[in-house]
Amino acid sequence: MEEAGEASVEVAAVVVNFNTAPDLRRCLSSLRREHVERIVVVDNGSHDDSKKVAEAAGVHWVASGRNVGYGRAANLGALQPEIASCPLLLVCNPDIEIKAGAVADLRRTLLRNSQFGVVGPRLVNPDGSLYPSARAFPSLLDAVGHALVGLIVADNPFTRRYRMIDWDHSEAALVDWVSGACFLVRRDAWVQVGGFDPAYFMYMEDVDLCWRLGGVGWQVAYEPTAVVEHTQGVAADMHPYRMLLAHHRSMWIFALRSTTGRTRVLLPVIFAGLTARAAVAFARRFLAGARKGLAGRRPLDRLT
Repeated sequence: MEEAGEASVEVAAVVVNFNTAPDLRRCLSSLRREHVERIVVVDNGSHDDSKKVAEAAGVHWVASGRNVGYGRAANLGALQPEIASCPLLLVCNPDIEIKAGAVADLRRTLLRNSQFGVVGPRLVNPDGSLYPSARAFPSLLDAVGHALVGLIVADNPFTRRYRMIDWDHSEAALVDWVSGACFLVRRDAWVQVGGFDPAYFMYMEDVDLCWRLGGVGWQVAYEPTAVVEHTQGVAADMHPYRMLLAHHRSMWIFALRSTTGRTRVLLPVIFAGLTARAAVAFARRFLAGARKGLAGRRPLDRLT
């Protein structure tokens, strides 16, 4: 239960949107139910009814003008005068639903330890299953194994260690990083590291943010009593090849920045591995699309 002093610390939300009107409606409704009054929606060039949804919800709408990526849009939202004075910032995807009490649980956890810079909730899939949102910075071996083996065998030791699959996600703990789909961050910590690094268009910006926060002394917490449902991939499915390219580019940027010492001599190998992984991922996506297209075609005898 929150103490009176904790409940008085206001939480503002930034939601980054791109053509996800139905999901945005549900997201904003859940934020309102959790008494988040100051909400900024940053839109990356939607052409659906997202603006009407935001206006109906009475939230502040910011049009970035084009798809500037997740990190840049979140940074833009955090700078808006409507929320600039709020000490706690909830950064969200539009395809989430905040469950009852989640915002209060995140705020309580963050405020009870002055070293916590960011706290992430327990993310669940629409069917209620766990989405492993609290993760470890992978070792070089696990990173390579997850990137290459994970495309072929999803349940492999490298991926399990990286995603902390075998760890009890019902326990609160300090972790290396939490998913950018939804997290609560102290504005002081956010400002200190400059928010998300705009070098990342999509993906890995959350890993990089937590890595930089740790570098200046902040800790990252995971709070399982705060539950958030995440649909996943709604916007990414609209431009799958661009998102695949962005994902692999982001992995390369983080590898360049986080690989230190003698292991940097392996960077050419990492680059080659990521290039091969991207080629396989593109091919798999193309074949999946082709199969889907064939499945949707009518039999020849019904075309006349």
